[in-house]
Amino acid sequence: MIHEERTDWISKIKPSVEKRWLYLIAGGIWSVVGLMLCRLAYGWLRPVSWPKAGILTLLGLLLAAAIYQFGFICFARGNIRRIANYRIERVCVFAFQRWTSYPLVVVMISLGIFLRIYSPIPKPYLAVMYIGIGGGLFLASLLYYRWFFKE
Repeated sequence: MIHEERTDWISKIKPSVEKRWLYLIAGGIWSVVGLMLCRLAYGWLRPVSWPKAGILTLLGLLLAAAIYQFGFICFARGNIRRIANYRIERVCVFAFQRWTSYPLVVVMISLGIFLRIYSPIPKPYLAVMYIGIGGGLFLASLLYYRWFFKE
């Protein structure tokens, strides 16, 4: 009986949504972060001369395609599959990815902040990596939207 009361209390305070909305939440977060990284890269490339900025942008876009194809698409598909397999209709709002992925997110955010502040790499060259990761995240976010509208 004590266990049941605890479970009821937890379920009352747990922020939950219909599982369909997890696709939109995940897609939105991935899109916003991806666009934010690309926006930072744009700011670093603005003062650079056109031919050099164009080449660096092209390299970033090629990196984005590779990161999407060989990295983020696997994460997104795994998250989509897991969301689709939930047997209950209302789930925790943070369940759009595995709980074990959250430490990786913290490491990636920390690395991004560290690179922005302390990196010896000039910002225009760092922009290539930011476009690559940001573009890959944005492309993978489109998979979530497709499933949201499909459900």
